[in-house]
Amino acid sequence: MAAVRPLVNVYDASGAKTGTTALPAVFSAPIRRDVVHFVHTNLAKNHRQPYAVSRAAGHQTSAESWGTGRAVARIPRVGGGGTHRSGQGAFGNMCRGGRMFAPTRIWRRWHRRVNVNQRRYAVTSALAASAIPALVMARGHRINEVKEVPLVVSGAEGIKKTRDADALLRALGAGDELDRCKSSKKLRTGKGKMRNRRYVMRRGPLVIHAEDVGIAKAVRNLPGVDTSHVDRLNILDLAPGGHLGRFIVWTQGAFEKLEALYGGVETESTEKKGYKLPRALMTNADLARIINSSEIQAAIRPAIKQSRYSVHKKNPLKNIGAMIKLNPYAAAHKRSELLAAERRAADRSDLLAARRAKAAKSRAARPASKKFFAGLISDDYTA
Repeated sequence: MAAVRPLVNVYDASGAKTGTTALPAVFSAPIRRDVVHFVHTNLAKNHRQPYAVSRAAGHQTSAESWGTGRAVARIPRVGGGGTHRSGQGAFGNMCRGGRMFAPTRIWRRWHRRVNVNQRRYAVTSALAASAIPALVMARGHRINEVKEVPLVVSGAEGIKKTRDADALLRALGAGDELDRCKSSKKLRTGKGKMRNRRYVMRRGPLVIHAEDVGIAKAVRNLPGVDTSHVDRLNILDLAPGGHLGRFIVWTQGAFEKLEALYGGVETESTEKKGYKLPRALMTNADLARIINSSEIQAAIRPAIKQSRYSVHKKNPLKNIGAMIKLNPYAAAHKRSELLAAERRAADRSDLLAARRAKAAKSRAARPASKKFFAGLISDDYTA
């Protein structure tokens, strides 16, 4: 939002300060880039010239399909013989020399209608942006030597000579801007060179006047300089390309007429029936700064810190608690299994003890058995 200042200096043709004038309320309007871009995009379409291909293009030959049975596509084919053209596909958009897909027509919806209130909103936003030096410089204008933004000049509407208009702009500090526009003139890339738009050039200052006594003809030959009547302000001139921040040179009459055209903060416009300036819903759009300010933080309760618990899915086959939730009998079954396992372990220990005792008795009797067997096979054995 533009900084609202009560007064703006007025300069004469030599660049000297001659007085002051009140800053119109339109320069405090909210700056909406989205509205400006939308309106500019649609209004720029209203200058287009309809174009279309010839209705006969691609069909200026006698071609018929060969039908089926010849192992070729059923696309129409040029008849005759004795030339490469005979037998070639025709008419289709995939064929050489055929028509394009969906041939263009001149009854396309070329123009766009934009609501009056949207157009006015875009104009007020562009005017407000033109009063902010940062936005003007960001758009590429060289205004380092300019006296003031917005720049108001008295007695400029009566200038009739281009050299006088050039001297006026240079006296106001816009010489670098004029030189930038003049040196930016270059050949256009593409086929536009053949269509009466051979050169491209940067946009320079926009001179807005209330009465055309000669100023329009005086500046029309200056590279990049445009003129506009204050009653017929156009977003295409105020924000070329949809980009806010054009450098504007106001005549004093045009500048003082803005209050009647767009009204004040509390008053309606006298030139536009029932029109009031748009107002921003927030005077300070930095919501994060407002919320984090000490005044707001002191009045609100502390933030409630909530702990979020994530539920971990457990495998019932491995977790007895999860299994009991699914099958309450699982605890008794597991207990019986444990008791059975203990009984089996006790029985096994008794069996092992008996087997070990038997094996020990057998090992103890082994020497006597060997001695007895040795006596049997000896020659000295007697019954």
